[in-house]
Order: sequence, then C-alpha cells, then structure tokens
Amino acid sequence: MAQIRFHEITKKYPGTSTPAVNAVTFDVPEGSTCMLVGTSGSGKTTLLRMVNRLIEPTSGEIIIDGKNILQENPIQLRRRIGYVIQQVGLFPHMTIAENVRVTAEIAGGWSKEKLASRVDELLELVGLPAKEYRQRFPRQLSGGQQQRVGLARALATDPAILLMDEPFGALDAITRARMQDELLRIQRNVRKTILFVSHDIEEAFKLGNQVAVMSEGKLIQIGSPVELLAQPVNDFVRRLVGGDNILRQLQYLPVADALDNRPEAVSSAHWGDVPTCSEDETLLQAMLQLLETNAPALAVQRKDTDNLLGYVTLTSINHAITRVRGNQNVPEGTHI
Repeated sequence: MAQIRFHEITKKYPGTSTPAVNAVTFDVPEGSTCMLVGTSGSGKTTLLRMVNRLIEPTSGEIIIDGKNILQENPIQLRRRIGYVIQQVGLFPHMTIAENVRVTAEIAGGWSKEKLASRVDELLELVGLPAKEYRQRFPRQLSGGQQQRVGLARALATDPAILLMDEPFGALDAITRARMQDELLRIQRNVRKTILFVSHDIEEAFKLGNQVAVMSEGKLIQIGSPVELLAQPVNDFVRRLVGGDNILRQLQYLPVADALDNRPEAVSSAHWGDVPTCSEDETLLQAMLQLLETNAPALAVQRKDTDNLLGYVTLTSINHAITRVRGNQNVPEGTHI
C-alpha cells in the first residue's frame, strides 16, 4: 500500500488566466479510496493525471511514500500505478488473457508460468472465471465485462496505487451498480490506495472513504460522506452532496447521531425487550427496522460486541435530522 500526498500542487496551461488546478493540498491515506467530485472543469481529472505524470504539474509536489514523483522517471512511475479509464481500450486482436497480461509483460520480470497464473487469479478476482473467459476476445464481452478486464489489467503488476477516471460512466445503471459492488469487494481483498474521479455523488458516497470536492481548480472541502452531509463548508458543497436531501441524510448518517437515553423515550414496559441494531447502521436502516417491527425503540449496540450504547426512536431520528439541517442553516420545514 502507499500514501499519496498533494502539497500546493498547481497546473496552469499556457494562455489561460486561471490555473486548472490551484494550490491543492491534501493526503490520501494508504489503503483508502478517495473520490474526486465537482462540476465539469473543476480540475479533478487534471489532478488525477498528474499522479502518473500524464500531465506535468506547474508547481508543487506529489509525494508517494515519502518520495517526490517529479524526481522519478515517468515511465517507471506509470508501471507501478494502475490506471483505469471510461473507455477501457482493450486490444481487439488480443484474447482477454493477452489483454490482462500485457502490462506485466511490458514491466518485465515475469515468467510465462507466473504470468499465466496471475492472469487466471485476476480474472477470478474481477468475477470472470478464467476457464470461460481467458480465450475470448473483447468483442465477445459486454461493456461491463470489458470494464472488468480493464480493471484486471490495471491490477496485473500488483500496483499499490490505482487511478480511476470515471471508469463506470459509460455503463448502464444496473451494470454500473454491479461494478461498484465488485470494486468494493475487490478493495476489501487487495486494499489498494485508490484515487477515483466521479461526477456521480451517489457513487462517490458509496465507494469513498473520503470525498474531495473541487471547484474552479480549488479544493473546497474533503471529508467522509457523513462529514460532508452534516457539515458542508458552504452552499456549493451542500448543494453538490445533497445536503438538503433528507433521504440522503438518512442513508448515510450513522444511527449513533440519534441516540436518546432518556427514560421517558420508551415506555418502561418495553425496556430490555426491544430489537437491536449495530452502531454502524444508518438512520435509514434504523427507521425501516422501527417501522417494520412496530417497536417503540431500538437498542444500539457497539459493533462486534453486546455493549449497549443507548436507544433510538423515530422521534430521536427526526430530531437528529432536524439538528443537522439546523447546523447547515437550512430551513427545516420537513419532518419524518
């Protein structure tokens, strides 16, 4: 795994009055997924492509594991960074196995036996059984399957860092959701450091440990989905992430935000006899469980233990959402 550190990184193209990327500074922790979001022209793809030096910065530093990449050979740098784009670019005359192993062959140092084994391992990892798919050609695969091959190819040399530039943007909604689930599953297994450009906030919240919001080349805010929803720094971020959207707040805010330990919250006849939920569940999951069970409250337990943190009710969920909206200076007006 590897950490990516941006320090005052700037890109200004000749003949332009404002930088495409303007003095951006933040860290991507090793093994995490950082989503880059923002309006068109905000600089997110430019920032991503400076990591593998497809675009050269004007000033600033990009540090990977303590080393300034601008002092490295760009070809060698690219060989240890995986890169996945929307147009996957498979070679049509090559089999799927040949497409997957081509980057490892270029990098060198792999025996034929090791390459063959690596190809089969990667195809299985991305959900394409090797026996069935290794000898097929790209034209025989769907768009989603081709994107899986592109992901396998990016992982062929076992890079510590994976750059993904709207890789699922051209897929239909169902296939896109499946690929997002597949990436989450793969990330749980291989733990790469991923920088991912997306124009889809739902995708960013689903995949990202942290979300970096950009506008006009500047980093406006970076944080977890919950932090961006609960504490947007300005109206631009609030509108972009859907801070006014109660359903989205319910989907992502943790149930711990709605704990209510007052004795009067639930009638004494029901204490000790209510359903339970884990602290890592969302307000939406808790609300649905309350409605489905018709229980007066849920007992919230610490994750992986039986320790009781408190109780949550429909009233406390409503208060939690109202409190978040109040902190954003958003007119309340809507209640659960």
